Amino acid sequence: MIASSVFIVIAVAGLLCGVVSSFVIVGELQKRGVKVNVFLLRILIIKYVSDYARVTREETGKPGPWFYTYITAMCIALCSAILALVLR
Repeated sequence: MIASSVFIVIAVAGLLCGVVSSFVIVGELQKRGVKVNVFLLRILIIKYVSDYARVTREETGKPGPWFYTYITAMCIALCSAILALVLR
């Protein structure tokens, strides 16, 4: 029961990091002149993350750091949520 709670906390922390990362990614895209629909952000976030990776890859030769932050946070959140359900 305690292990399940720990993994739930880790999953929520991963989600919060993902939300922060997505807002930073959107801000970086807007700085670069890419139009972002804030109302459809929840639906189009994967498109914006890939746009951010493409734009930063064109500028520097590799995806920007917020791309990896978002992907890692979402993987941690998913794995932790699954483990919490299994250990429940």
